[in-house]
Amino acid sequence: MNYTPIQPARLYEQIVQQIESRILRGDLKPGDKLPAERELAEQFGVSRTAVREAVKALIQLGLVDAQPGRGTFVIQRSPSGVRDVMTQILKSDLERGTRDLVEVREILEPEIAFLAAQRASEEHRSAMRAAIAQMEQSLTDIDAFIEADLDFHLALAEASRNSLILALIDNLVDILRSARRRIALVPGGITRAQEHHKRIYAAIERGDGNAARQAMSNHLGQVRSDSERSLRQAPPIISEQETEEAG
Repeated sequence: MNYTPIQPARLYEQIVQQIESRILRGDLKPGDKLPAERELAEQFGVSRTAVREAVKALIQLGLVDAQPGRGTFVIQRSPSGVRDVMTQILKSDLERGTRDLVEVREILEPEIAFLAAQRASEEHRSAMRAAIAQMEQSLTDIDAFIEADLDFHLALAEASRNSLILALIDNLVDILRSARRRIALVPGGITRAQEHHKRIYAAIERGDGNAARQAMSNHLGQVRSDSERSLRQAPPIISEQETEEAG
């Protein structure tokens, strides 16, 4: 049973809609196991990040349950529609939330890059290379670039081999996606970010933790600068999804 490839906009919501529809129709029954993350990403034709967001949304809706080491299973509960608290914080005060997000990233991500340089397997490095290649092909496609960008940072978190770090990055993905969209609209933002990604990966490829940490710090300096520029843009530019949620 395959799923239908979908378009870049509002990726994870479309994945949720397809899976939820199959559950409600009875095609997927309580106890059924969803395909693995990589397989779902291939079937939908999207990034692993989008699949992860969809699974989190399905868990919040009470439709599936993720069991560590076993997989994700369909359960039968009434949808609840719980919103992500961190996303609401960002939306309630865009300026403060944007700056707080950059600060959190400056605390976490240089050390994540350091650990990734020391602990990354070839599979992790392959995922990083694939994400960088996808970003290179998507310099004029903001949505595709953002998804590949998220995949790159997710691969870094996975390469740290620290489950709490991975959980933290997973929980930041929604706000990271919105913040990246605003930064991507700053002239030259995507190109600058891509150059930093390449430098971070080069340090990880060499196994040089200190260089990876510094490269990530430099990248986040660029993110801070572009975030400030995005806040000065008037009127604020928000995505179709954010417009619908605000309504």
